[in-house]
Amino acid sequence: MSVDTAVFTVAGLGTRFLPATKAMPKEMLPVVDKPLIQYAVEEALDAGIENFVFVTGRGKSAIEDHFDAHPYLESTLADHGKLDLLDAINDDQPAPGHLAYVRQPEPLGLGHAVWCARNIVGDHPFALLLPDDLIASSPGTCIGDLIDVHSSRGGNVLSVMEVEPAETSKYGIIDPEDEGPIMRVRAMTEKPSPEEAPSRFAVIGRYVLDPVVLDHLEAGTRGAGNEIQLTDAIAASIPTTPLHAVVLDGRRYDCGTKVGYIEANVALALQRSDLRQDVERVVRDALDRHAVTTR
Repeated sequence: MSVDTAVFTVAGLGTRFLPATKAMPKEMLPVVDKPLIQYAVEEALDAGIENFVFVTGRGKSAIEDHFDAHPYLESTLADHGKLDLLDAINDDQPAPGHLAYVRQPEPLGLGHAVWCARNIVGDHPFALLLPDDLIASSPGTCIGDLIDVHSSRGGNVLSVMEVEPAETSKYGIIDPEDEGPIMRVRAMTEKPSPEEAPSRFAVIGRYVLDPVVLDHLEAGTRGAGNEIQLTDAIAASIPTTPLHAVVLDGRRYDCGTKVGYIEANVALALQRSDLRQDVERVVRDALDRHAVTTR
């Protein structure tokens, strides 16, 4: 069965970015000149996704507005001949009628957020993208690679990257049967200590999930942090549903942290021909000034 629906979990409070996120969803923070959520949506569009489900919370209406039409702005840009900007706000947008928004009423964990989308997803496999992870991959897209593996092998598929041993306690860690670009997974554990981690392959924010995962989430079992963990539901499905991990072929920027967010802005700006030279100069000047003031 094809994967044509993507779920985006965007209900978080963004407390790491306060006070900026007091009135603005963290998913709307700009990376260069596009909001963070736009990168995840474009990745899904490029992978052939047709339907988009956003799991939101209070104060997230700006996300809905961003993916809505803005007739006055569009007519103003057209009247002033700013067709490049008009294209920028209209290109790479989901088709009308293919977006849905559902609320997560309480912050009970990622697994609970995914479960909140169950009635829209239905009994079909779906993609899950966590917008905090901005992923630059070439060729293709990260979520597209997972969809390809799901098409050939079925079951659940997730993206992983290798981390330092000291970092395993920050992630869900897989226990692979073998190593390679695509690995069959026999077990998962949420945020293990370095001593208890079965590998150094950490799950990042891209998944293709079989609806059986929603059945396991239905129980509402609490895991690490007293939250309903998606990792636990995926692990519980392993005896009946194959699980594969695809090693990320690209770069992941953790925009859920301040340093990762700054890194993403600098890295993506340096990839732009219209910005690279000026950004290099600004970064060099800032480093030089910092060196002088710290002597």
